Amino acid sequence: MKTILVIGAGKSSSVLLRYLSDNATIQQWNIVVADAEIVQAQHKFQQYNNLQWQQLHLDNAEKLSVLVSQSDVVISLMPPQLHVKVAHQCIAYGKPLVTASYVSAEMKQLHDAAAKANVLLLNEMGVDPGIDHMSAMQVINRLKKSGATITAFESFTGGLLAPESEKDNPWKYKFTWNPKNVVTAGQGMCKFIQENKYKYIPYHRLFRRTEIIAIPNYGLFEGYGNRDSLQYRSLYGLEEVKTIYRGTLRRTGYCRTWDTFVQLGATDDTYTLHDTEHMTYREFINSFLYYHPTDSVELKLAHYMKFDMDSEEMYRLKWLGIFDDNKTLGIKNATPAQALLKILEDKWALEPDDKDMLVMWHKFNYELNGTPHELHASMVSIGEDLLYTAMAKTVGLPLGIAAKLILEQKIKLTGVQIPVMQAIYEPVLEELKKEGIVFNEREIVY
Repeated sequence: MKTILVIGAGKSSSVLLRYLSDNATIQQWNIVVADAEIVQAQHKFQQYNNLQWQQLHLDNAEKLSVLVSQSDVVISLMPPQLHVKVAHQCIAYGKPLVTASYVSAEMKQLHDAAAKANVLLLNEMGVDPGIDHMSAMQVINRLKKSGATITAFESFTGGLLAPESEKDNPWKYKFTWNPKNVVTAGQGMCKFIQENKYKYIPYHRLFRRTEIIAIPNYGLFEGYGNRDSLQYRSLYGLEEVKTIYRGTLRRTGYCRTWDTFVQLGATDDTYTLHDTEHMTYREFINSFLYYHPTDSVELKLAHYMKFDMDSEEMYRLKWLGIFDDNKTLGIKNATPAQALLKILEDKWALEPDDKDMLVMWHKFNYELNGTPHELHASMVSIGEDLLYTAMAKTVGLPLGIAAKLILEQKIKLTGVQIPVMQAIYEPVLEELKKEGIVFNEREIVY
């Protein structure tokens, strides 16, 4: 029997635990799940009677040490900053580690020690990062082998509402993942390259510089840029590419309206506001606008943003309830971002019958035999319910499949790695197809 240790049983664990449980008997796996709140987790996953539960607080180094030493592979679903603590134990006991998080500077520093100990620390094995790397590299290497020269690459991913759950929501959006990350998304500088020209989009312009993207059978989306696309040139072997741009997907209309909060300063998380415990939603919005003895908050906001009063943008803002003078924030010493998050949670919380949707889209421009070509590849995953979400599926399945491949000794790498090698992405993507995660490709005819 091989033992898989899963550390963390939060939102992203549901499909992973189902996959491991379903395969445990035939694969002869022993599944140990460690979490600080095991009573709640055990109740949530009580149908999987072949899971073994261990209570674990990561500050308990002795307990963590014992659990890692008794495992054959470790999957960490802890917050990103805690992976390194697990990684040290994995190196000490010679156990491979798989995470879905970006490689941090601290994790990167462990490469030599892990390689010397013949240990694999496989990171970025989720959806974004993860499936984005693997699906892009599969096409990039296929095109290169055909003799093509790739001239441009764009990639966008978004966690959204399934079409049947959009209903009368004018934003066509709710929180399907970490709400705080949505509120503070895009802060910093967006960097990319376009036709061999370096381009920069400051935060205050990010949500006005969008790209419209059509996904077959799912309609129109808009994408805004992620922070640093330039690093993917070397990661993907595209050092000579003329254009590379990565971003996030939303439904059309979202970005221009969200820009309201950016321009107001309502997404700032660096200072606190006065008396937010008693501040109403309307007073919060008004605190960012000019004083006028008679103009309404709505009129002042529309004037500030140059919106018509009957515009779609104003309708979306009113729908959120930001002008409500009967609801109070009820938070002491809130930052603007914390106050905004409280308002959004009223309308953007998922209902029991809601389903989420994960959308990923790649565009490859390339030249073959002197002729220009354009290829689009898209993947859409719809969640089953609020437990088995599309996000949990696309994060959890790559982790589980990677653990399986490691135990089968089909992945034999060591050190700190991400899944850009064919030895990882080919078998993982093949099994993801069996789980319904499929990329559809279409050539664009000029």
